Amino acid sequence: MKQNEIIVIIPTLNNDNTIQAVVNDVLKHNYKVIVIDDGYTNPVKNILTPNDNLTIIRHDINLGKGEAILSGAREAKKLGYDYFVSIDGDGQHLASEIEKIIVNCNEKDQIIIGARDFDIENVPNGSKFGRWFSNFWATWDTEQEIKDSLSGFRLYPTSILDLDIKTSRFDWEMEVLVKHSWKGRTIKEVIVDCYYPTPEERVSHFKKFWDTAAIVMVHIRLLPLKTFLKKRYK
Repeated sequence: MKQNEIIVIIPTLNNDNTIQAVVNDVLKHNYKVIVIDDGYTNPVKNILTPNDNLTIIRHDINLGKGEAILSGAREAKKLGYDYFVSIDGDGQHLASEIEKIIVNCNEKDQIIIGARDFDIENVPNGSKFGRWFSNFWATWDTEQEIKDSLSGFRLYPTSILDLDIKTSRFDWEMEVLVKHSWKGRTIKEVIVDCYYPTPEERVSHFKKFWDTAAIVMVHIRLLPLKTFLKKRYK
């Protein structure tokens, strides 16, 4: 896969202090960008400097990270792209690492996860446990080994638009992996460098209890249907 065959999608909510730097980083590496403003208090168009390689899509109300990614996927498909890379707007993901992901795409309709190295500074112990817990169930449901199921740094094919996904927030990122795998499509991981901000810098909309519970509910809901739905999807 070549660089000009993908576009970068950034779903974001109230990352006022970081979103311009994130966009600049992506543009500096010669990727086109779609920013999804998922209900910013101050619309992101008022924050970002206009650029010919930047498209902004706004949700007037917050619809959730999953819906933001889907809005970006629809725009990417309309622009003629078969693949896109999603990164977060908090500055954790580095545009320099995108190349590692796209050069490792060697199957049609493959999802590639940019797996983070958690042996770095400023990673809360709760995040490490949450990742382990989520990875266990992701591997169980997809029957593919997944070591960073919570990473938002991913290469997606626009074929995910055809999946019947019921969730719309952080739990969407889990359900898309499961439904994608049930279509007989592969998931691959590539180790990437990232920046984990200090607690003072961090702007996270992940609610540890409620969003973790929602992810658990994805597995509880899908597990009894696993055999039946896999057959239907195929």
